[in-house]
Amino acid sequence: MAAIIQVENVSKTYRIGKVDVRAVRGVSFTVETGEFLSVVGPSGSGKSTLFYILGGLAQADSGRVLIDGTDFAAISDSERTHLRRRKIGFVFQKFNLLPTLTARDNIRIAQDIAGDAANGDAEHFRQITELLGIAKRLDHRPSELSGGEQQRVALARALVNRPAIVLADEPTGNLDTENSRAVLEMLQRSNRELGQTVLMITHNPEAAQYGNRILHFRDGQIVTPELDPQWTGATHTGA
Repeated sequence: MAAIIQVENVSKTYRIGKVDVRAVRGVSFTVETGEFLSVVGPSGSGKSTLFYILGGLAQADSGRVLIDGTDFAAISDSERTHLRRRKIGFVFQKFNLLPTLTARDNIRIAQDIAGDAANGDAEHFRQITELLGIAKRLDHRPSELSGGEQQRVALARALVNRPAIVLADEPTGNLDTENSRAVLEMLQRSNRELGQTVLMITHNPEAAQYGNRILHFRDGQIVTPELDPQWTGATHTGA
C-alpha cells in the first residue's frame, strides 16, 4: 500500500526571546493510505508543532512533507490551501467553532469551502451527524452545546467532505471519558469503514491505543516505547 504522508528529516526551531527551541528534530516516518496512526507524547514534546507542519499550517525549517506525493514546500500558498481543502480534515482540541452560527452551519461551512459538489451530499451529512449523536442539536449555537457536543460538531465538520486524511490534535483533551470514547470511536470508524487515513496527536496513551500503529514523541524526536514513561500498554483493538 502506498504512503499518503511522507515525512523526511523534518526539523523546526522557534526563537523565544534569546533562546532557540528545537521543537522538531530531524523526524522521518511514513503513513500508509488507510492507516490510523497515533503520535503520543507529553505536553511540550513538539508533537503539536509536527501536527501543524503535517497540515501545511506551518513551514518546516528543513526536510520535507509530502501529502499524496505533493511536497508542501514546493507549492504556492494558494496551492497549499487548495490541497488542504481537498485532502485534509482538521480536528482541534479547542473546537474552533464560529459562535454566531448553528451547529448545522458550522458543519456546512466546510462544505461551502470545498465547493458545490460537496453541498449536495445530504445523505452523508445525515449519517455523520446521526452517528455522532448530534442530529437533534444542529439548530443550536456552540454556547448552547456541551463541550462534548461541540467537539462532535467539530469532528463532523472534519469528516463531512470525506477527506482522504483526518488530522486530529488532542481531540479528547477537553472531554470527559464518555465523550472521549465517542470521538475516538468515530475516528476509528471513519478509518475502518470510510477508508480515511487518520493521524492523531495525543498526550493520552489510552487514547493512542485506538490507532493501529503508535509513534512515541519526546523532545522533538521519535523514541522507542521503553523511553516513554507514559506508555502503558498495547494497541486498542475494540471499537
